Amino acid sequence: MLNYDAEAERYDATRGGVPRAEAAARAVLRLVPDRARTLLDVGCGTGLVTERLARPGLRVLGVDASAGMASVAAGRVGPSVVLGDSRRLPVATGSVDAVCAVWLLHLLPDAAEVVAECARVLRPGGVFITTVDKDLAHGVDSDIDALLAPHLIPDAYDEAAAVVGWAAGHGLRPGAETSFTGHGQGRSPALTVEKIRAGYFASALEFSPRQAQGVIEGLGALPGQHTPRPDPVYRLLTLGKDA
Repeated sequence: MLNYDAEAERYDATRGGVPRAEAAARAVLRLVPDRARTLLDVGCGTGLVTERLARPGLRVLGVDASAGMASVAAGRVGPSVVLGDSRRLPVATGSVDAVCAVWLLHLLPDAAEVVAECARVLRPGGVFITTVDKDLAHGVDSDIDALLAPHLIPDAYDEAAAVVGWAAGHGLRPGAETSFTGHGQGRSPALTVEKIRAGYFASALEFSPRQAQGVIEGLGALPGQHTPRPDPVYRLLTLGKDA
């Protein structure tokens, strides 16, 4: 996994920046009930999405396990951002109306524990909103996808059926869902090579050093080395807590 403390200052520039964050925030807010008065953004990162979740009558809180990320987020959002582990949230049981986790579960082998914690802090009738199947979203039937496909890890940590199953064990039921475009996230061959070498795909791809070199060579032979392929479209689920 990446060193998010070290990545904090440059993270947004490598992840689609403001257009991607605005699309994510709009999608989350479509799923937050009008009656909600508190929203906790778990794994808030740099706060680029978090600060865009504000709306009249809604108090937005953020938590992240990376001190570097949380520091950047606090600069944007203020003291409502705290440092904390998503598996042991520093939030009282049954104290918030909505929880969101955007681009988080796919990184965590123990994602089931995060779902349990999000359920714990929700009030009865509250909602948990999360991205699922993130790595599948990057499959846009491109020439890059064809090279990566044999090395995809089959059981993603944020696989939708698994998330729904974990949630059900904590009284959360599937509800509305939506999607949004990951602006600026379309992969080019050259950028994909850089990310493989930097270890960005540790949760999505599995290959030996020799296989990785073969993929890198294949990517280097593709046309349009710096031309991004289509942007991914991410899926957001709502899981509501029994009243």
